[in-house]
Amino acid sequence: MQIDDVDRRILRHLMADPSQSNADLAERAGLTTATCWRRIEKMQAEGVLQGRQAIINWRALGWEVEVSLRFTLDKTNPRSFDQFLEAARQVPEVIEIQTFLGQTDVRLNVIARDMAHYQQIYRSQILSLPHIQETDALMLISKVKDSTELPL
Repeated sequence: MQIDDVDRRILRHLMADPSQSNADLAERAGLTTATCWRRIEKMQAEGVLQGRQAIINWRALGWEVEVSLRFTLDKTNPRSFDQFLEAARQVPEVIEIQTFLGQTDVRLNVIARDMAHYQQIYRSQILSLPHIQETDALMLISKVKDSTELPL
C-alpha cells in the first residue's frame, strides 16, 4: 500500500499517543473525524496498522532480570526448529522468540524476578528444550534505545 503525507501524519500522532481518541487524533492531524476514521480503517484493512496495544513495564511489576539466549540447534533432525520453537513457546518467562539465518539459529528473551529465579528457569526449563547444540547468554545491562516508532 502507498501512504501519503496525511497517512504519515496520522501514523506519527498514533505512535506518539496510541490511546488518544479518534476525535483527538483527527484534530491533531488536521482532519475531520470521519476522514481520519476512513483512513485508519483503510490502513488496517491493508495491514499497515495492526492495532493499538498496551505496553506493560514488566520491571515495574518486579521482573528485574532480562537475558538474551542465543542458540545453535542440532539440525540433523528435520523437525528440530519446529520442536524447539514449540517447546520454547511453552515457557512463560520467554517474552520474545526470533529465528535467524547464520551462526545463531534462535534467540530467546527471558525475564526473571531475580538471578535465583533466572537460574531456576534456566536449569528446569531452558536446558530441557530439544535439539540444543550450543547456547550463549547475554545479560541486559541497559537499553540505550528502545523504540517502536518509525521515521515517518
